[in-house]
Amino acid sequence: MKKNIIIILGEPNSISYEIFLKSLNYIKNQKFKFIIIGNYSLLKKQADYLKIKININFYFAKIGNLKNKKFNFINIDYIQEKPFDLTSNKSNEFIKKCFQCAVTLIKKKIASKLINLPINKSKFTKNKYNGITEYIAKITNNKNKENMLLFNENFSVLPLTTHIPLKNVYKEFSYKKIEKACKNINNFYFKTLKRKKLKIGILGLNPHNGENGYIGIEEKKIIIPAIKKLKKKYHIIGPMSPDTSFLQREKLNIDVLIGHYHDQVLTTFKTKFNLNAINITIGLPFIRISPDHGVGTGIIGKGIADPKSFKKAIKFFFKYNV
Repeated sequence: MKKNIIIILGEPNSISYEIFLKSLNYIKNQKFKFIIIGNYSLLKKQADYLKIKININFYFAKIGNLKNKKFNFINIDYIQEKPFDLTSNKSNEFIKKCFQCAVTLIKKKIASKLINLPINKSKFTKNKYNGITEYIAKITNNKNKENMLLFNENFSVLPLTTHIPLKNVYKEFSYKKIEKACKNINNFYFKTLKRKKLKIGILGLNPHNGENGYIGIEEKKIIIPAIKKLKKKYHIIGPMSPDTSFLQREKLNIDVLIGHYHDQVLTTFKTKFNLNAINITIGLPFIRISPDHGVGTGIIGKGIADPKSFKKAIKFFFKYNV
């Protein structure tokens, strides 16, 4: 189980299959065994269109007859004549079957590592879930235990709320959510990464931390009391003023910044690291990673997608031996 990595090939009409194809030589040289879940016919069509050679011998398998091979490929039915069809809206059931297959493998303890390539959240989750992070937690019976961590070896960020309207953020965070994030970060860094030290920074919600209630009361009401209580258990600094938090982070050698909404921490993080980062779901009994970017709507089929973040996802597993 420890050496099996599941790779879900992701959104059929996106840059996902291209990223996988461009990473084949890199993947071949890794010590792990891979269980690929997707549609081979579409993979071949896109490979031909992009003029990328599939230089791997896949063993085509079912969940019940996986072999001791470097590359098992579980083919999920998906009919599409063209290599790319940007007008298609029929991928939802296909992606759902891919995830169901992966979850079955994890529950059977055939694998404990999962990478999914980019998926169009607006199509797939259809407002039932805030994102793939929440979807995976739900279908693995880990609802409300998860957090989304944008990870780089030197520094990471965690948004307490993910894909929700900004006007709803203040309704969604609480002491319990801050506590859960600190617990998940602590477990991940100490137990999974085997780190010996960890420093967490927690941002305020409002400009200048609310200026003692003049701009907003969330700091006084929730964030400051939470930090005071949690400092007894975790190495926490805060609340940090959002506008200078990334500068202070470097000066204070903070390992993880917790923000209260998606763009509060992701905008600067992505500007700094671009594709040199990965999205890890922490708080689950297995490791789930996705590249730190979307489906690449503007570059689909152009052959210019960069597989760097996907390769970092693979590298994470052998670097930390998880």
